[in-house]
Amino acid sequence: MSNEKMSNFGIALLRMSLGLMFLAHSIILKLLTFGLLGTAHFFESLGLPSMLAYVTFAVEAFGGFLLLFGLHTRYVALALTIPLIGAIIWVHGGNGWVFSAPNGGWEYPLYLIVLCIAQALLGSGAFSMESHKSNKTQ
Repeated sequence: MSNEKMSNFGIALLRMSLGLMFLAHSIILKLLTFGLLGTAHFFESLGLPSMLAYVTFAVEAFGGFLLLFGLHTRYVALALTIPLIGAIIWVHGGNGWVFSAPNGGWEYPLYLIVLCIAQALLGSGAFSMESHKSNKTQ
């Protein structure tokens, strides 16, 4: 297998795992575990508008699907850094570095930001709708 092909598989692995992580964080955590109303109350307890909880849920869920299928990967990965930056500023920033600290530290959201930026720089990789489209037009 060529280095280029292996690189494309590695990029796809990054993209799909990021997509699944954002889907899990939105659907499993925000929707199924806390409920959207509970998530909205949590946002309010931080001094944020409750509507932002619904927007964050939608952005993470939709962005996760787009990443999983490889659509607009570069833009989506960059856009998903915004809620992560917000998570550091409003939720995890004062809790210390380690994510296992009480109320979670900021290491994991920062790591996800780095992964999203890497994904934006690398593109979609193999098995993406974008690569499928470009292969059809060649």
